[in-house]
Parts: sequence; C-alpha cells; structure tokens
Amino acid sequence: MPTARTASTSTANTAPTSTAHDTSTPTARDATSPETSSPPDSRPNPTPYPNRPAAPLAGRRIRAALIGTGAIGGGSHLPALAALAEEGETEIVAAVDIDADAITAFCAEHGIPHAYTDLDRMLQEQRPDLVSICTPPTLHREQTLAALRAGAWVWCEKPPVPTLADFDAIESQEGTDGGPYAAIVFQHRFGSGARHVRRLLAEQALGRPLVAHCQTTWYRNTAYYAVPWRGRWQTEGGGPAMGHGIHQMDLLLDLLGPWSEVRAMAGRLVHDVETEDVSTALLRFENGAMATVVNSVLSPDEVSRIRIDCERATVELTHLYGHSNANWRITPAPDVPEEEAAAWRDFGADVPSSHLAQLRELVASMRAQARPRSSGADGRTSLELITALYKSAFTDTTVRAGAIGPGDPYYTALHGGAPGWAPVGFTGSQSAGSQSAGSRPAGTGSAVNDSASSKEVPA
Repeated sequence: MPTARTASTSTANTAPTSTAHDTSTPTARDATSPETSSPPDSRPNPTPYPNRPAAPLAGRRIRAALIGTGAIGGGSHLPALAALAEEGETEIVAAVDIDADAITAFCAEHGIPHAYTDLDRMLQEQRPDLVSICTPPTLHREQTLAALRAGAWVWCEKPPVPTLADFDAIESQEGTDGGPYAAIVFQHRFGSGARHVRRLLAEQALGRPLVAHCQTTWYRNTAYYAVPWRGRWQTEGGGPAMGHGIHQMDLLLDLLGPWSEVRAMAGRLVHDVETEDVSTALLRFENGAMATVVNSVLSPDEVSRIRIDCERATVELTHLYGHSNANWRITPAPDVPEEEAAAWRDFGADVPSSHLAQLRELVASMRAQARPRSSGADGRTSLELITALYKSAFTDTTVRAGAIGPGDPYYTALHGGAPGWAPVGFTGSQSAGSQSAGSRPAGTGSAVNDSASSKEVPA
C-alpha cells in the first residue's frame, strides 16, 4: 500500500507532530503550484470567512480540498473525489501538506491546481465548499474547526477526535440551518449490503433483533508498535477499540439503533503500550437486543464480523477491510417460506462499502443543505460507546448511555486518569485533543516512511 507522508488516521505511518496546519515559516506558506484553476472568487457572492456556504450549491461543482496526502488521503479520498469530478459533481481545487516539495509534486501528478502548506491560507484564498481531512487524529479538532469557521463542510477520517469534549466543541461550531456540517468517514455504513440489511431490520421483516456479535480481530506485531506514536493515548487516541474496531461498532449501531448500557474489560496481553491491545464488552440496546463486542490486535486469523440473530433469521457479515453483497449471508428460521427468504437475499445491484459510496451521499446532503449521516448526534454515538467501553473497563462498572459529560474525567481523556492506564505524568488537566495544531513547534516531527512496520490499510 502507499506509505503515508503527513496524512494519517490511526492506521497510517506518520510522525505525531506532522500537521497540514503549519504557519511557522514564510517559505512553507508560499509553497503553491501554478494557478491553473478557476480563481478563488469563483464562488457566487464571495465573503471572507462566512458562517456557511456563500450560496446554494445547485448548478455548480462542489469545490473540494484535500488535507493530508498520505495513504488515506491519496489512496481513498482522492480517488473518491476524482470519481465524482468525472461525473461533474466536484472539482478538487487544492491540497495541503506540510512538505512543500511533496505537495507540489502530488498536485502536479494529480492535476490539482493549488498546493499549500498552510491550511488557513488555503481556506482564505480558495474558499472550498468541502474539506476532506486525512491527518492524524490529534489534529482533527483544530483543522475541522478552522474549516467550519471558513464556511466549509468537513469530511473527516476516523477517529474523528480523541474525546467527547472535542466532538462537542466541533458540533457547537456547525451551522444550525443548512450547514456547514462535519461528517465522519464511516464508509462501512454505506453500500448496497448495509442499506438492504438496515431496511430489513427497520421494517422488522426478520422479526425483533435479539442477539448480536461484533468482532474486529486483527493482528499487529511488535514492529507495528515500534512507530513512536502508536499505542499512545495522546497521539493515537486509543487502542483497537478506538482505532481498529470503531468501524464495526459504528455499523452495528447503525443497524440496531441506540445502545443503552455497556460492561467491558480491557487488557495489555502482548504489547508494551499505553493503550489496550484487546477489549471485550457486553452491550445492551434500547430495543432489548444484547451483543458481545471483541476488539483485538492479537489475532493471526484476521476477520471483521457482525452477526445479528433475529426472531426469523440470522444476518451475518464477514469480511476484513470492506464488504460487498457477497460478504453478507441471511439464514432464515426453519418455518420461513422459501420465497420470503429469497426476497431477503436479494440485495440488488452490488455497491461495495467505500469512501466513494459515502461521498456520494454526503454530496447529495450538501446540495440539499441537509445534515449528512455520520455527523452530529448520529456520528457521536459511536465515540460515546467507545468512551463508555473504556470507562467501564477501567472502573469495573456498568456505564449507561448519556452518563459521560462535562466534569467526568472520561469526557476529556479516554483513559480517564485511571491508575495503570493513564500516561505517566498525567495530571488530570490534559486532554488528548486540547493542544491546537498551531501550538506545535515547527519541525519537531518529520515525516515517517515506515511501510515495513505497518500492515494497516484504509479500513
């Protein structure tokens, strides 16, 4: 897979202090490629830093900018944006990265007219409608806030931010009537398979959901964690529950609806890290269904799996980093008529889960000036569950939905300051997402090209 330069999620090879929001040196601010696209004021009725898009998006292409051009940005976001550009929906007007030479070469290779090393300057000069954020998790808050304040919608890689406090700070800056909004990349929710099963469950065609299992059992070796920022609360945000299992847990919640309580355990069984390397949880949903959740980086036989047992059928999804119709299986109860079971198994045209599938829906929401899925409360629910999972595991208690808010130590740090889990020297005043990108010393973190140590792919 492509190695990351400065852009990453929890899965890319990136130095923790790398940032696309670097305003420290004039030479970096001036690194731009030839001006070959439409001028910055091409949007109707331009105004500096509006609270929302300057005009409705109907009848014109959506101006998009890519922040971070590593494995996720170049390998997943760029192809999705380019595919919609070919259909006349979008145009990629700029890309941002801290390496001036690299971003200039990247933009030249992909025909992107404007290259920047300064996020604020790009937002002011290009005024994009949509900003795609593909940088390390600790940068997501400040970069998302900057984009929202500039009137741009945001599509941010998972995990969105390290804490609920950070998420709520972002949500408070969203528009209140038609955007701009910030959506999380939860591409496993999208595509024909998830859509079909979601409809069957919503209509209760399969009967009430009763028992479920959610499994993300992957394998990461010692070399993977030799990259300095991995396995640390401050720079990775969390362990496999946060950085690996978040997709399957989000899909489970999208299928089954709101959760009500969680009881969890976490452990460090192999790796010498701050975070966990395995967790298990018991989860109850508001509809009464109960589920087991397993997140691991200790499992040589890697698999991602969701199974839901309903009154009239079992639905199972088995895959690794993405799914198509063929990855879903529906097993009816013995008394279900064959013709009814056949209808359940008809998923229609195959649209695999992907960044493109989610981006299509996001663009449609932008044009309708409607809040997109995986934003706001809909996006927060997965982060709240993960936060509650950690709190339950570290306090040996059952945690209920809605219980973690301002004043709770887990609201501002996923480790909650728990003995044996909090980083050495943690005082209780630190928040994983509290340090702004602009406050980081320039040049303290060079890019990491370490493909040999990573098995991770965009997931």
